[in-house]
Amino acid sequence: MRLSLKISAAGVAAAAAVATALLGSGAANASTGQDPVGAVFVQTDGLSGNAVVAYDRLADGTLQQAGTYATGGNGVQLAGSVVDHLASQSGLARGEGSLLAVNGGSNTITSFSIHGSRLADREIVGSWGQAPVSVTAHDNRVFVLNARGGGSVQGYLNFGGHLVAVPSWHRDLGLDPNATPEFTHTPAQIAFTPDGSKLIVSTKGNTSSFDVFLTDHRGLSASPVVTSVPGAVPFGFQFDAAGDVVASEAATNSVATFHVGADGSLTQLDIAATGQAATCWIVVDGSYVYASNAGSGTLSGYRIGGSGSLTSVGVTHTDAGTVDAAVSSDGQYLYVQTGLAGMVDEFRVGSDGTLTAIGSVLVPGAAGGEGIVAN
Repeated sequence: MRLSLKISAAGVAAAAAVATALLGSGAANASTGQDPVGAVFVQTDGLSGNAVVAYDRLADGTLQQAGTYATGGNGVQLAGSVVDHLASQSGLARGEGSLLAVNGGSNTITSFSIHGSRLADREIVGSWGQAPVSVTAHDNRVFVLNARGGGSVQGYLNFGGHLVAVPSWHRDLGLDPNATPEFTHTPAQIAFTPDGSKLIVSTKGNTSSFDVFLTDHRGLSASPVVTSVPGAVPFGFQFDAAGDVVASEAATNSVATFHVGADGSLTQLDIAATGQAATCWIVVDGSYVYASNAGSGTLSGYRIGGSGSLTSVGVTHTDAGTVDAAVSSDGQYLYVQTGLAGMVDEFRVGSDGTLTAIGSVLVPGAAGGEGIVAN
């Protein structure tokens, strides 16, 4: 009888292990009966151990935790920051078959290979600067933005998730390293233009400009083309279908659109005041853009029209500390980090751009974290 009981217990344990593995690899979720149709990854920026928390995206848009993966580095808290310790956008990004995470407290970048909602093959490389806060990729090129020491960018070649630093792809930004408060005077984001021909950095209050490097597979220009937007404090930005920049301006709490010229100069097309507080992060979903207002706990939505025009589609409330956001690959769902408690709020995107709340998840250890990727 005792032998029979031992076998039964072992069988139960084995079955549980198999079920757990299947949930993280695309099988139907036992608690909902839904098949995962995508994944969402969230960075914690933990000061004593950064991690990426992976979620299955279910057919109804809600999220189910699938795993947690240590990056092997530490997060950082820039002086004065509260709901986003990195004070940046895109601390987590997709590369060619890989997920890239910044470790601001360790001056490193972590690369994982992606298998559904599972991560593997962790690799860690130096950022060639102080406090990396944002990362971007185009084809096999990867660039990281370092926030401290006056700011710098460093480039890598991505060979199947293996990052190789290219020494000649390093540029110092020459910002004032002593400007205060730190969280509003360090650079915010780095991103390739959709065609990969330019690399853009937003500097926030430290020159209040966009720095644009011309790039190709051989490298980048020796110095950037600088477009100043005095008093605006440009923060997060993405690109619309026409390849124009859609940016948040934190000082004026506005959303602005810019055309990117062939020479790297930016020309403003439109601007709309959100009427909210701490407008700092931006996500574009087709013809719509949503700005995260950390001080108000809201999202401001706009329809992007011809020549970058902006028309309001309303304000949506979130949990406290609205920061970075991402949209599903089909454009039907929006996921926004709310950094005060470390949550992700889930929304369905209507055909008219309006948002409907469908739930939220508490991300373990992610209070003050930034960095989210959805597919």
